[in-house]
Amino acid sequence: MTIAEPTPVTVQKDLVMSLQGISKRFGAVQALSGIDFNVHAGEVVAIVGDNGAGKSTFVKILAGVYTPDEGTITFEGEHVQIGSPAAAQSLGIATVFQDLALADNLDVVSNLFLGREISTFVLDEEAMEAKSWELLRQLSARIPSVRIPIASLSGGQRQTVAIARSLIGDPKVVILDEPTAALGVAQTAEVLNLVERLRDRGHGVVLISHNLADVRAVADRVVVLRLGRNNGDFAVADVSYEDIIAAITGATDNAVTRRAAAQSERETDQ
Repeated sequence: MTIAEPTPVTVQKDLVMSLQGISKRFGAVQALSGIDFNVHAGEVVAIVGDNGAGKSTFVKILAGVYTPDEGTITFEGEHVQIGSPAAAQSLGIATVFQDLALADNLDVVSNLFLGREISTFVLDEEAMEAKSWELLRQLSARIPSVRIPIASLSGGQRQTVAIARSLIGDPKVVILDEPTAALGVAQTAEVLNLVERLRDRGHGVVLISHNLADVRAVADRVVVLRLGRNNGDFAVADVSYEDIIAAITGATDNAVTRRAAAQSERETDQ
C-alpha cells in the first residue's frame, strides 16, 4: 500500500488592510492613479519612491487626512471609508508622522496620554505611569525615566516615545513616516529594532523611507511608487538594490504602469 506524501501547507498571514484603485487629484494635478496596496498582520511593508512619487499623499489617505477620489479600502475584510484621522484611529490605524508632534516641555507620560488621559474626577497619574512603563517594556525601549521631559531625550528616544504613543488603543496597523530621518547610526539601529518589535507583536507595519539600507534591514516587502502609480511590489529576500532603484527611477516599468500610461495617452488623444 502506497502512502501519499502530505501536501505542504503554506501558512499565509492574515490580510489586515487592502486598498484597490486608489486615486487622488488636486485640481489639475493627478497625485495618485489606481494605487493597489496590501498589508498583512506581522508584516513590514516599505513604501519607497522618488520625490513627487505620491508617498506623502498616499500616507495621508491611509491616516484619514485625505479622502480618495476613487478606489476601495478594505479593513479586516470589511469595506470602510476613512474620512478623518479619528476614523482611522477607531479602525485600528495609527500613524507616526515625521515631525512626531511631541510636546518638548512635557514628560514622557504626559506625551503618551496627551488628549487620552486616564481619569475619573482627577488624573490617574499612577495608572498612566504604569501603562507607560508597560508600553516601553513591550518595545524594549531605553528610556531612563517616564518623568523626564521630552526635550532631554535623544532623537531615537523621541521616536520611541512617538511609536509607543501610537500603540495606545492596540492598533492593527502602524504607519511610520521616515522614522530614521536625521538620526545617527546608533539611533537608527534603535528605531529599526522597534520596527521589528512591532512586527513580532503582530502589527502590520507600513514604513515610508528614502533609506534603502533601512528598508532591506527590516522590511518583508517593498512597494515602489513612481509618478503616482504602482511600479513594483517586491519581496525583499528576492530583490536587489539595483532592481529597486530601477523601479524608483523608471529604468524599469511594471505592466500595470505601462497599461495605465497607455490608457492615459489614449484619453489625451481623444
